[in-house]
Amino acid sequence: MKKNIFVLMSSVLVLGAALAGCGGNSTAPAPTEPGKAAEAPKGDPKVVKINLHSEPPTADPGLAEDATSGAVIRATYDGLTRTDAEAKPQNSVAQDIKISDDKKTYTFTLRDSKWSNGEPVTAHDFEFAWKRALSKELASNYAYQLYYIKNGEKYNKGEVPADQVGIKATDDKTLVVELENPTPFFLELTSFYTYFPVNKKLVESNKTWANEAATIVSNGPFKMTEWQHKSKLVLEKNEHYWDKDTVKLDKLEFAMVEDENSELAMFQNGELDWAGHPTGMIPLDAIKPLKDSNELKVNPKASIYWYKFNTDKEPFNNAKIRKAFAYAINRQEVVDNVTQAGQLPALGMLPPSMAYKKEGFFKDGDAETAKKLLEEGMKEMGWSKLPPVTLSFNTAESHKKIAEAIQDQWKKNLGVDVKLENAEWKVYLDKLHEGNYQVGRMGWNADFNDPINYIEMFKDKKGGNNDTNWENAEYKQLVNDANKETDIAKRADMLKKAEEIFMDEMPLAPIYYSTDTWVQNPKFTGVILDSLGNIDWKWADITK
Repeated sequence: MKKNIFVLMSSVLVLGAALAGCGGNSTAPAPTEPGKAAEAPKGDPKVVKINLHSEPPTADPGLAEDATSGAVIRATYDGLTRTDAEAKPQNSVAQDIKISDDKKTYTFTLRDSKWSNGEPVTAHDFEFAWKRALSKELASNYAYQLYYIKNGEKYNKGEVPADQVGIKATDDKTLVVELENPTPFFLELTSFYTYFPVNKKLVESNKTWANEAATIVSNGPFKMTEWQHKSKLVLEKNEHYWDKDTVKLDKLEFAMVEDENSELAMFQNGELDWAGHPTGMIPLDAIKPLKDSNELKVNPKASIYWYKFNTDKEPFNNAKIRKAFAYAINRQEVVDNVTQAGQLPALGMLPPSMAYKKEGFFKDGDAETAKKLLEEGMKEMGWSKLPPVTLSFNTAESHKKIAEAIQDQWKKNLGVDVKLENAEWKVYLDKLHEGNYQVGRMGWNADFNDPINYIEMFKDKKGGNNDTNWENAEYKQLVNDANKETDIAKRADMLKKAEEIFMDEMPLAPIYYSTDTWVQNPKFTGVILDSLGNIDWKWADITK
């Protein structure tokens, strides 16, 4: 899944129900089920205040690749499908979906729906948006998510023209999509933001349309009405949304406060209705007190916090040295003493809900093996002294404390001095994409519940989310073959072998399986977190 500025159970959490009783003996109202009509607003407008830990890097569905942008885009756009309270894709802009007997052709019939400017949403907007995301000109890091579509990869790589891609609007209400192979999770993908439509007329007429609230036209439950960059973002109910009667909130107001302590203080002062994940952060020092007072909500999710190695940069162009740094980390110490929110040590590249080898691929905190591998790696490279090493992370107290703990472990277990370097989120993302780092922090939430979502991102050295610059021919072939294989057992064997290759060459060091932690106004109910860590406010409500 998308890159996470932070880092779910395999079941969905409806937060209003989970928070009943929070803040005394009051009971939160039961959340409205997705699809159930809401009552018309009465009295004062229903306004919710939340924090975004950083400025969203983009409001463009075709370019979004991180959880912060994704949260805003999920609120302002709607796909052919939308995940419900059980993380299952349900018809949304698509009123009807027909699937061919060979499972390779999907015919979507669109309902009557409109853009926030009142214009109709058409199948042509979807065709345009999907081909745009695949185009080399847009350079979307998520283009590979559309490779399941016939000739999607070939078009992205300039091998065929756009008209050979299996996406065709046959009229304003009909979109026909041909896939390369049967893809059981395709309807989950159509609820993901890379598959959202964009207004063709707007995008073609204004190259900077996604930079300001005044020029953004969307088709979701909310529309953006204010964007004071690095300060404030406001979403208001979209009166043109096809399911507007379901939407209870009138307005979502987002602050942009980077300091976790300030965010928590704002919540405690009544300035926020929500503090913490997935859009903000709780200070690590506050985790235990909030747990002790029963205010903190903790939810495991299918997500991994890891450190990427730039395999093009010394000293991490050597696999043994990468493994040495990975093995030398004592993950149990990190989750027990630093994060303290129920995280579990990660010893593989897949979260527990998808893992093939649940016991992992190495021993946690294996300093003895790590020292041996470091010596062997340096000998292979002809080094008597290790080149300087810098660990990079995006600005946040929690990332800093985790980095400091691992910095100490590398000093203790390997005798290596590591410099720490931080940067603001968007700047940090650019540094990773440009290869301007040695070791870099990142979190990854799956986009859909299948191991291929983790495994496929490392197929190509210059793939959209593969900042490690690692590539392996056998691994690549296994991924390609798995995408074509219809036998479930054979496909699983291919993916297992790919994971083994990956963990043997270790282009990244998994740290822990993540949890979401937050505190919430008990009157703010009906928020949905799906099993992939996405948050949806479509069905949310707040009582006074």
